[in-house]
Amino acid sequence: MQVRKTAISGLIELIPRVFEDERGYFFESYNKALFTSKGLPMEFVQDNQSFSVKGVLRGLHMQKEPFAQGKLVRVITGQVLDVAVDLRPDSPTFGQYETFLLDAELANMAYIPEGFGHGFVALEDSIFSYKCTNVYNKDSETGIIWNDPDLNIDWGVTDPIVSDKDMELKTLREVFPHTVV
Repeated sequence: MQVRKTAISGLIELIPRVFEDERGYFFESYNKALFTSKGLPMEFVQDNQSFSVKGVLRGLHMQKEPFAQGKLVRVITGQVLDVAVDLRPDSPTFGQYETFLLDAELANMAYIPEGFGHGFVALEDSIFSYKCTNVYNKDSETGIIWNDPDLNIDWGVTDPIVSDKDMELKTLREVFPHTVV
């Protein structure tokens, strides 16, 4: 498995080796020993899956302590632009983000550590899978609005389909008023 580190500490892309033949394909999407050898905290306690039609944008979501979640994300079918924003107030890369083009044919994945805002836009109808290091807790749920002007994320789509709940998320400055971007 290839590991691509990003400019943001702890945020990585994983590209598994895919074995294909006339019958189809096989790849290992998770191996605790291998992931641990790469320095990744790999105690997953919850798996989630969502389906999104082309143009759906979900995010930017995160869970506050004590229910903060690290996430191993990938698409099972389709293709998404995945976005991870560093929301760790003491991080030198606070407010910076990284994008990943997650593609079912490539079988690539992203590991997003605790303390990151996360979202994605479906570039085609897509099934999205998340392995989480902590359970979901409604009271710990927070996020940043997808079109935050300080983040200025290029989602690569015009007129995304965004839920009412996600449209009500606050800006980075509202959530972190004492932190300079």
